[in-house]
Amino acid sequence: MAYEAVIGLEVHAQLLTASKIFCGCATRFGAPPNTQVCPVCLGMPGTLPVLNRKAVEYALKMALATHCRVARESVFARKNYFYPDLPKGYQISQYERPLAEGGHLDIQVNGESRRIGITRIHLEEDAGKLIHSDTRGVSFVDFNRTGVPLIEIVSEPDLHTPEEAVAYLQGLRNILLYLGICDGNLEEGSLRCDANISLRPVGQAALGTKVEIKNMNSFRFLRQALEYEIRRQRALLAEGREIVQETRLWDAAKGQTFSMRGKEEAHDYRYFPDPDLVPLRVPEAWLEEIRRSLPELPAARARRFIDAYGLPEYDAGVLTADKALADYFEAVLTVFPRPKQVSNWIMAEVLRELKKEEAGIASLKVTPENLGRLLALVEEGAISGKMAKMVFEEMVHTGRGPEAVIREQGLSQITDAGVLKAQAREILAAHPREVADYKAGKTKVLGFFVGQLMRRTKGQANPQLANEVFRKLLDEPG
Repeated sequence: MAYEAVIGLEVHAQLLTASKIFCGCATRFGAPPNTQVCPVCLGMPGTLPVLNRKAVEYALKMALATHCRVARESVFARKNYFYPDLPKGYQISQYERPLAEGGHLDIQVNGESRRIGITRIHLEEDAGKLIHSDTRGVSFVDFNRTGVPLIEIVSEPDLHTPEEAVAYLQGLRNILLYLGICDGNLEEGSLRCDANISLRPVGQAALGTKVEIKNMNSFRFLRQALEYEIRRQRALLAEGREIVQETRLWDAAKGQTFSMRGKEEAHDYRYFPDPDLVPLRVPEAWLEEIRRSLPELPAARARRFIDAYGLPEYDAGVLTADKALADYFEAVLTVFPRPKQVSNWIMAEVLRELKKEEAGIASLKVTPENLGRLLALVEEGAISGKMAKMVFEEMVHTGRGPEAVIREQGLSQITDAGVLKAQAREILAAHPREVADYKAGKTKVLGFFVGQLMRRTKGQANPQLANEVFRKLLDEPG
């Protein structure tokens, strides 16, 4: 029997506020354990939470950017469960009346566009962090993260392949970065993703038994975990066995998921409205103010790159998939206003270098101004395209400007026709058979002569000028 996967993602994004959602403690990453805590986030008796307005503003920005309906009144609820990193014994979240519902995100996979529904976006506080000792049979608890503001973005079960799931998560991350409300760092946990996945016979409307997968802190791991889980569930169904509803962890080292616990239902958490927090009401005037403050988002920027710069849709999509990369591209254009040439260089040379280093554009030592000047030198004929790639590699390692590298390595292009003509005569004199072939109509041999000249000059001869010099010499009578 043929099966299709049905996937929904629950994405938690840490908001870039200076303080926690219900108290004034700092949210800085990497501080010594338990140094950013207070009686409120530690759940001490008699303390009361006070909602962080900036956290609400950031959540509203994401809701508007993903076309959600914002509730005029939402309610905070207590999600009750017992775990060592949850000092109150409950997490303040939202349940029956979330901040926003009914949005969507459009993704592109294999050249096709798909609209993925967003069920809800709600605010909640983060829990602490358990640190397990490798040498002793004990665990430690760091409460610094307790109370850090999160938004949870819950998708509809509209995803059917690991590739779609990755594209959706990348799309959400890109919007968060464009809005400036989350740093999107999966490794540090400021962007986290849980996947719910089930299989059903193709054509069947009813969903299969759902399994939740946790512990995927990269796009690659998300894809691998879903691929593995699809294979695992398909094998069980083929054997006539039942899928168990459970929560599983992804083990990247072994490349497989393993059972963590039985999957809870909503009633297991015994949600009820938090009596210490009044309902959250969003005034229409404030919502409109936030709407007007939204920046140009990825889809709109891609469309502008197509319309204003004449870029192909593919180029525009690649460049705007990362806000920092799109900013870099436009900064280069201020120095060298040739959009397609700049796009080609970024997509080939720059992205290849970043992939090699597994780094982002912020780590690149080549400034937009220096890249623009390098491309201008190519257009002026000062260096060839091949030389430019050599210069670029040196710029990547040293951060120096192109002129300094060219001067230091003696890479200036030879544009003196007299110098090239003298060497071209010597080459023709040394290859009489090839000269005869050219005069007999085999003009392709011209490339051989130019190649010989390029070898002699160590690639510094201007190729276009070299072609002209040889043509004139070969077409001379006698």
